[in-house]
Amino acid sequence: MNRSAMREQAFKLIYSLEIQKVDSTGLEDQIELYIDSNEIKDEEAQKYIKDAVLGIEENKVEILKNIEMNLKSDWKIERISKIDLAILKLAIYEIKYKKIPFKVAINEAVELAKKYGEDSSKNFVNGILASVVKV
Repeated sequence: MNRSAMREQAFKLIYSLEIQKVDSTGLEDQIELYIDSNEIKDEEAQKYIKDAVLGIEENKVEILKNIEMNLKSDWKIERISKIDLAILKLAIYEIKYKKIPFKVAINEAVELAKKYGEDSSKNFVNGILASVVKV
């Protein structure tokens, strides 16, 4: 499984957890359930997904603060679609904590936004992430 496919699987799980509002106590179980039910056999992919989801949870406050600081003044985080929020969380985690080159993380996030988001998602995600890396 290539890195883009791993990232897409991680995004799907993050989005699912966003919808279910799973708290941190049930996170490990949800990750295992997701990996099993999607038959993800690739160990590197399993490791990447676990790291991304647990890392986002561990750094949730800072990641959300990064998003909020880069929203337009009349926007609140609650207004962001769950899909866009999941994409932003993953991309910011990769940029800030995994030291993935920001151009790669932003490009991958925009691709996910094109595939799963609304028409305006790709521009929104790109704008927020461009602001995050300038800080």
